[in-house]
Amino acid sequence: MRPGPADQQGGDYHALGRAGLLLGRLDEARRVGDLAVDSSPDHRGFGAHALHLLGDIAAGSGEAHYRQALALAEPRGMRPLIAHCHLRLGKLYRRHEAQEHFTAAMTMYQEMDMQFWLEEAETEVVGLA
Repeated sequence: MRPGPADQQGGDYHALGRAGLLLGRLDEARRVGDLAVDSSPDHRGFGAHALHLLGDIAAGSGEAHYRQALALAEPRGMRPLIAHCHLRLGKLYRRHEAQEHFTAAMTMYQEMDMQFWLEEAETEVVGLA
């Protein structure tokens, strides 16, 4: 069964929130990101993406959002999102635990042939040294 308009609402809010983040409109991005989470209780995939977005918006305090997004995304096999969460957690930690997350992200990006993201993760690892 294909998702209907009401089912897609969380995905639409996510896209709007991501656009707000890219435009530097953080208050609007956060507001719409919260709407994406709230409108996705029956669609955990949309919820995982929405929590990842809130983690990006929250920057330094995004750990809880990234971990929640991982908890939703991992059982659903959402590998690109899982790798993105590991990359962001690695960027947050920048210490001992960072290497663990960067390694997980790089392994997954390599397995999925996501070269752009693999190179970003490799650049972050070099920055740890």
